[in-house]
Amino acid sequence: MGEWSELDIRCMRLALEQAEKGCGKVSPNPPVGCVLASGAEIVASGWHDHLGGLHAEQAAIADAEERGLATHGSVAYVTLEPCNHHGRTPPCTEALLWAGVREVVLAAADPNPTVRGGGAEFLREAGITVRSGLLEEEARRQMAPFMHWCEQRRPLVTLKAAIDADGVVDAENEAAGRFTSEASLRRVHELRRESDAVLVGVNTVIRDDPELTVRLVPLAAGRQPLRIVLDHTLRTPPASRLVSDGQATLILHSDGDEQRAAALASDSVEVLHMPPLQPTEPPGVELDQLLDLLGDRGLQRLLIEGGPDVWSRFLGAGLVDEAFIIRSAASIGPGPAAGIDAAVLTSAGLQCASNDSPMDDVIEHWLR
Repeated sequence: MGEWSELDIRCMRLALEQAEKGCGKVSPNPPVGCVLASGAEIVASGWHDHLGGLHAEQAAIADAEERGLATHGSVAYVTLEPCNHHGRTPPCTEALLWAGVREVVLAAADPNPTVRGGGAEFLREAGITVRSGLLEEEARRQMAPFMHWCEQRRPLVTLKAAIDADGVVDAENEAAGRFTSEASLRRVHELRRESDAVLVGVNTVIRDDPELTVRLVPLAAGRQPLRIVLDHTLRTPPASRLVSDGQATLILHSDGDEQRAAALASDSVEVLHMPPLQPTEPPGVELDQLLDLLGDRGLQRLLIEGGPDVWSRFLGAGLVDEAFIIRSAASIGPGPAAGIDAAVLTSAGLQCASNDSPMDDVIEHWLR
C-alpha cells in the first residue's frame, strides 16, 4: 500500500468509477473523475460528462455546492492532472483554489503539450500539497486513447473481428448476415461509441453495405464515429449507405480516377488520395501515413472492423494496439477464413488479457 491510505485508494477508485461515465462522450478530451474528501468523509464527486460541460473538478465542486457541503480544507482526488489553461472551460486549477482544497491527489500526469505538469506546478506554487501516482496504471488504461495520441500523435488502433466456430468470417453461399449474439453486437456498438473513427475495406462495403454507426447503445452527448473506407481503386458503390446516408465518411484511395472520386464526394463524404505502397508490395494505402493523417486530425481511437485483408495488413505491420476477437459457437459453413489465431496475434505483439462469454460467444481482449 506504501504511502497511500485505505481512504486514498477508496476515493481514487470512486473517481475512476465516476470517470467511466464520460467514456465515449468527451473525445478529444479524456474521461476524468474527481472526488472531494474531508477527513474520512467523501464530500462530493463529479466527472467530465460532455464537451463544453464542466470538467470533473468543477462538477465535483458544483455537486458539493448543490448539497450545501463545504469544500474548504478538503482533499481532491483526480484521475488526471488538472488543466491550467483556458479552453472550452476555465482552468480547473483555479476552480480548486476557489474551492479552498488543501491537497490534490492525482492518478496520472497530463502528457498533453498544453499541460505537461503545468497544473501540478501551479497548485504547488499556490501552497497546495500535490501527490501523484495513485492507481496510475488503471487511470492510464481508462484514458488509453488520449494518452496514446498525446505521446504518439497517432490514434490507438483497436481491431474487432467476429469469427465462427471454424474460423470463418462470412458464408460464401448466403447473403451477408450476423452469427454472433445480441450481447456481442451490443459490445461492438459500445466500441464504436468509444471510437473516433471506424475503418473497413471496400470489399466489406460491397458485400455488407454496413452503416458503421452507434445504434444499440445510447449515444447521449457523444458523436457518431467517422467512417473510413480503404478503397484502392474507388470501387465504393455510390448508393451504399456510407456514401448516401449523410453521415461523415472518408474514402481513401491510391489509384482511383478523378471522375470516380468526384462522383463519390459530397458534403458528408471526403475522397482523399493517399500515397500508394511500394511497387514490391500489394496495392493499397500506406498505413503508417494513414495513421499520421488521422493523428494530425486529432482522432484518438481507430476501430478496425473489417475484413480479413484489412486485419491482415494492420496486424502484419504491427500497428494494432488492442484487439477484440469475438468467437462464436455457431458454424456458418464454407467461406473466407479470418486468418486470425493466437499465433498471429502473438506475433503482432499482443497478449490475451481477458476473455468474456456473453451468451454463446467468447470475446477475447488482446493488448499490446
